[in-house]
Amino acid sequence: MRRLFLALLTAVLCLAAIRPVAALTIEPVRSDGGITAWLIEDHSNPLIAVDAAFTDGAASDPEDKQGLAGMVAALLDEGAGPLDAQAFQGRLEDLGIGFDATVGDDSLDIQLQTVSGSRDDAFHLLALALTRPRFAPEAVARVRGQLQTLLARQDQDPQSVAGRAFSRRLYPHHPYGRDATGTPASLAAITPTDLAAYPPRHFCRDRLVLGVVGDITPAQLKPLLDATFAALPARGETARVPEARAETDGRVTMIHRPGPQSVILFGQQGLKRDDPDWYAALVMNDILGGGGFSSRLMTEARVKRGLVYGIETSLAPLDHGALIDGGTATRNDHAAETIALIRREWRRMAEDGASAAELAAAKTFLVGSFPLRLDSTPAIARMLVALQRDHLGPDYLEKRAALIRAVGPADIRRVAHRLLDVKTLDFVVVGEPKG
Repeated sequence: MRRLFLALLTAVLCLAAIRPVAALTIEPVRSDGGITAWLIEDHSNPLIAVDAAFTDGAASDPEDKQGLAGMVAALLDEGAGPLDAQAFQGRLEDLGIGFDATVGDDSLDIQLQTVSGSRDDAFHLLALALTRPRFAPEAVARVRGQLQTLLARQDQDPQSVAGRAFSRRLYPHHPYGRDATGTPASLAAITPTDLAAYPPRHFCRDRLVLGVVGDITPAQLKPLLDATFAALPARGETARVPEARAETDGRVTMIHRPGPQSVILFGQQGLKRDDPDWYAALVMNDILGGGGFSSRLMTEARVKRGLVYGIETSLAPLDHGALIDGGTATRNDHAAETIALIRREWRRMAEDGASAAELAAAKTFLVGSFPLRLDSTPAIARMLVALQRDHLGPDYLEKRAALIRAVGPADIRRVAHRLLDVKTLDFVVVGEPKG
């Protein structure tokens, strides 16, 4: 029944979000206790989505305890305060509350979705999970086993193998080179003491970023912010994550795995979100490989030659580093040709920039497609968190289109020459490539 209810809730959340970006008004809300959240009110449906992010992630895990943040996230709905795992999850089910926690390199995010009638209970359960998680031995053993099983499955998945090897290759001496899930040995080394010590060190108000969307007013939200988050420590203790630069030198790393296809990942140093060249890089990347069927790589590799089904590049800004990277898969006997084509297009963009037609099409796509990314109320809540983390201001939605439209041909040439160096473009290939 809970799965059916949550499926229906998700469908309604998605339908509720389909409206023009211009209609989204962001209002920063500050509680009496000093907790700040960005709010978009929407009273068209009795639904609320919350995204609570703490700006410490897997990169902050001790080297011998990789996977600690991920294990904590997986245990947050396994009992808290007076409620054991069955009782906690039973309350979520009875009230139709969606609760999910995920970990990236730089953050731990908790997504909460609820109907308005369960609003107070939903925030209360979130407060319990953050301040009084149980970490019961039976739950810890079960989740540890699930994570170790996940690692074993990933060892058999070429895409996962390539992703882990790619991270290690680019960041061999930095936490970004680790697997956020951990290793079998590191998961086994995580103790109940490690788990219990994590929340007071990392779930702290100075690292909290909040986005709220839906059927709630600022006056209703303020006391809930204090009731949920005011008891968190003001500041935490954590290992400082150093700045990182991708260590690439143009090599191809081969990992032989049987199968008909080769997975190919490639990338090099990128730029951070606050870089003055960000919007020029965004448009340039769309032309090169980020724009679906209209991109150069897709046109050359799929449309003209049939080498791949799909190929994509992206900008990947991190808190302490940045990449421009991409990926594809192809038949083993096409791997060498595909790599040569990627290098050629990388060089061509760096040397020649983009045509006027390509530039106009990319800007039109980036402006017009942005609302489609906000396809659900939870997606809008995540966007609110991202805007705060990137220090973009509550008026960003009004400014974004103009910032993209201001990119000119000279900007594309400058940023392409700055970023794209085929001599340092690294590749990781997993499969049985020929040639």
